[in-house]
Amino acid sequence: MHPHIEDYALIGDLQTAALVGRDGSIDWLCLPRFDSAACFAALLGGKDNGHWRLAPAAAGARPTRSYRGDSLVLDTVWETPTGTVKVTDFMPQRDRAPDVVRVVEGVRGSVEMRGVLRLRFDYGRVVPWVRHSDDCRVAVAGPDSVWLSTPGESTTYGKDFSTRSDFTVSEGERVAFVLTWHPSHEPRPRPIDPFQTLEDGLRDWHDWAARCRYDGPHRDAVIRSLITLKALTYAPTGGIVAAPTTSLPEELGGVRNWDYRYCWLRDASLTLNSLISAGYLEEAGAWRDWLLRAVAGDPADLQIMYGLSGERRLPEAELPWLAGYGGSAPVRIGNAAVDQRQLDVYGEVLDSFHIARIAGLPSEPHAWNIQRALVDYLESNWREPDEGLWEIRGPRRHFVHSKVMAWVAADRAVRTLEAHPKAGGDIKRWRAMRDEVHREVCERGYDAERRTFTQSYGSAELDAATLLIPRLGFLPGDDPRVVGTVDAVRKELSHEGLVRRYSTEGSGSVDGLPGGEGTFLVCSFWLADALALTGRRTEAAALFERLLALRNDVGLLAEEYDPAAERLLGNYPQAFSHIGLVGTAFTLLDGAGAD
Repeated sequence: MHPHIEDYALIGDLQTAALVGRDGSIDWLCLPRFDSAACFAALLGGKDNGHWRLAPAAAGARPTRSYRGDSLVLDTVWETPTGTVKVTDFMPQRDRAPDVVRVVEGVRGSVEMRGVLRLRFDYGRVVPWVRHSDDCRVAVAGPDSVWLSTPGESTTYGKDFSTRSDFTVSEGERVAFVLTWHPSHEPRPRPIDPFQTLEDGLRDWHDWAARCRYDGPHRDAVIRSLITLKALTYAPTGGIVAAPTTSLPEELGGVRNWDYRYCWLRDASLTLNSLISAGYLEEAGAWRDWLLRAVAGDPADLQIMYGLSGERRLPEAELPWLAGYGGSAPVRIGNAAVDQRQLDVYGEVLDSFHIARIAGLPSEPHAWNIQRALVDYLESNWREPDEGLWEIRGPRRHFVHSKVMAWVAADRAVRTLEAHPKAGGDIKRWRAMRDEVHREVCERGYDAERRTFTQSYGSAELDAATLLIPRLGFLPGDDPRVVGTVDAVRKELSHEGLVRRYSTEGSGSVDGLPGGEGTFLVCSFWLADALALTGRRTEAAALFERLLALRNDVGLLAEEYDPAAERLLGNYPQAFSHIGLVGTAFTLLDGAGAD
């Protein structure tokens, strides 16, 4: 049985990340990057696919855990009949090589500990050759090499194709294990001081969190979400991954299993907006620069996602040797949605540049030229159908949200020229485009009888993305069409008070996939925003409180939630969900709406 998704905590070094279970087992880690092959893949298979457990040897010990202050340093405290022990897990922001550090500290009495390290390269498939060198175990297979630095007090030995450590820790003692990866053709990196690195890391994270300018209710939840978004940043380039995992299912036992270890323009644009709102202009600037590099070229070639450094080819493949989380197969790497047409990303990109400009980020000389090219391309192509923001794998349609985002692209371009008339561009033509898009959406995307915007032209289906209409400025929150849409989505897409992104049932379903999925957490945050913007602030605050209660014990959210099973679903932790949390916190803080 796999642990529940919410049983995992996140550690990372701003280039990759690991998931640590309540049982003390690291079950997911890709080295050296988020999108590299995993060396611990038990999350998607079994323990034989790689993991590293460090916990009391005796069964029955009860763990409690928390992040240490505003950091990504995880403390797990185990109470046993003979004593109390604390295991601290973290990944220091690297100089060159990635390290995983696990510090065992005796708190009370004495506790017998056991470590089991089972390295399996290439997503749990390749068993390395392991040898002993001084105080280290060295594992090598093909391009990968891992060194495990062990304390002299521990007894380390090999058993059942794993490296084991048995030792006892008493009150006041500290024992550190350091796992370091490097390319097998290079010499071993210089070892780090785990204890000094721990202090340095805590100071860096606390200094970063102190820069947050959010000062409202649930500040701890907002900061934890911002730290999570920061942890999903690939520091060398500024790219932001949607999640550090692949193939965590949207339905247990189902086939909706996708690889999220890439940079979606949509997710990253919304992340940039959250960072700017919270005062993190440096991170926003790094992402803006990544965006400029990624989208440079022919606007017709704009992709919905890219690799961490802007790579364009992300071929999708299946890994048949992994059974999948909870039997949810296939396990996929890569993502075929990279080839989809999603016209809404043009609007998200233009909106992000607009927000960055208002926030005072220094403008790059060529940035406006790229934006002009994107708007000009969209002017000729916004009337085309697309796959929409939910990446349907069925026929293309005229999605209302995509058209609204085309309006956003034209609107932000017009507003930029109004503020900076010497920038250059055909403001008259862009205004005409903006007006035409607005008129068509209101005529063809609105069902007057049901008083709601629909998912696509001519469809009776609804879409939670239409909840964004007032926040984007397409229509004001008090417009009857907005109020009707909020009420309709709430009625038809609600599951025990939470929101599905669209219906996956019946002949009207658009995604072309079997099975269903859970409620989509960011959609519920969008509902809270829309309730506030339509004047129902008390209801918005109540929904926000409920969503906060869905976070796990260390403040993390996955992509979806199953209200019946009371479990998180989908890739984890999910940037989209934490973006929604930050956004709703600011919406409520700004006093939007009034009962």
